[in-house]
Amino acid sequence: MEPLRTADEEVERAVAALRAGRPVILPADTVYGLCANPYTEGPVRRVYELKGREPLQPTALVASDVDMLLECLPELRSRVGPVLRRLLPGPFTLVVPNPARRYRWLTGTTPDAIGIRVPELPAPADAVLRRVGAVLATSANLAGGPDPARLEDVPPELLRGCAVAMDGGELPGIPSTVIDLTGDEPQVLREGAVPAAEALERVAGLVAE
Repeated sequence: MEPLRTADEEVERAVAALRAGRPVILPADTVYGLCANPYTEGPVRRVYELKGREPLQPTALVASDVDMLLECLPELRSRVGPVLRRLLPGPFTLVVPNPARRYRWLTGTTPDAIGIRVPELPAPADAVLRRVGAVLATSANLAGGPDPARLEDVPPELLRGCAVAMDGGELPGIPSTVIDLTGDEPQVLREGAVPAAEALERVAGLVAE
């Protein structure tokens, strides 16, 4: 039997794994996420293969806070920076312009746009993200499967393929609400933790300011 580890030890293991390009499972403010280093293509491809995800599907860039997000995507400062600071952190995935075509291995068939998140994470997972700055994250399920609210809901294949699987207890189990901010008007692409009408009202109010 593997010895029990303290929370600090588990954080260290997760940070080391991410920096080495290995995937980990972390609890978020919505569901359990399958995460990896977003800065190079190799770890991203490993996540896609593990999950059975189509190579051209986009995946979100998840940052520890808005400042880190703007370091990763500096073009957002003048475009939607004020909106991000008012809306995040929270249970949203925002599709934003990506004029420099950064992180092309995350953007699928739409290199001019990228999905971003700044979640409110449970304490151990938050410590991991603050150490590494950003990760790619997708639901810790097999492609098309149910979103896991508990660590025991994560498919065994994913658990075996990850260096660390951090248990954050039972989560809400509803994925983030996805909002497209690349057009003239915000559009909800997926209703999730925040109802579509409420999400549009919040975003429209910010865009109008």
